[in-house]
Amino acid sequence: MWDSPMHLLIIAIVILVLFGGRKIPEVMKGLGQGVREFKEGMRGDQPPAQTSQPAAPPVVTTPPSAPVEEKK
Repeated sequence: MWDSPMHLLIIAIVILVLFGGRKIPEVMKGLGQGVREFKEGMRGDQPPAQTSQPAAPPVVTTPPSAPVEEKK
């Protein structure tokens, strides 16, 4: 079935046309993260690794006070 490299070249061109050059790296990155999470889940005995940056502390804002109206 895959007896010539021409088949692989045709498949690569079709994938490039369907997904576009910019979308392919995003798809591959998502696929790699999925495989990595699957492998970590299969180990099971180890805690999940922190691969992302730590979350920023929540920003607390106070609403502005209402202006005080003077009575005449």
